[in-house]
Amino acid sequence: MSHPITRRTALVTVAASALLAALPRQTLAATTHEIQMLNQHPDDRKLKMVFYPRIVVAEPGDTISFVATDKGHNSQSVDGMAPEGAEGWKGKINAAVEVTLDKPGFYGFQCAPHAAMGMVGLVIVKGEGMMDNLDAAKAVKQRGKAEGAWNDIWAEFEGMDLGA
Repeated sequence: MSHPITRRTALVTVAASALLAALPRQTLAATTHEIQMLNQHPDDRKLKMVFYPRIVVAEPGDTISFVATDKGHNSQSVDGMAPEGAEGWKGKINAAVEVTLDKPGFYGFQCAPHAAMGMVGLVIVKGEGMMDNLDAAKAVKQRGKAEGAWNDIWAEFEGMDLGA
């Protein structure tokens, strides 16, 4: 059964095509990055209470999906460790949470019950202005094992090639 192309169908098709062409490239190619909340690192059984991976590099508009793989964890942003004007998040214990990050920069996150045990991580959103909140994020005071975990994360970041 064939359908004739009407003037209305042609106009709707042209309008939809123009709208898609006008969208930013990141919107069309957005990616979802998965981070697991775990009691034990999958490759190193000595490491307890971890996000895996603990560093994710994303593009503006990408979604970060924190998966409650093991019970007793959440994901929430760390105060002072996000680009200016970016919204934070606070997931519930034992619940997955998804956040879409639009502003380039550094986003620190933690598991509230286990942050002092070093259950922390970093999302780096690439793009213009990415480095603007680096010093502020590094300056945030950390407690317990989180301090050492952040030192390791920052050292790992320094060794990364982000293809700036």
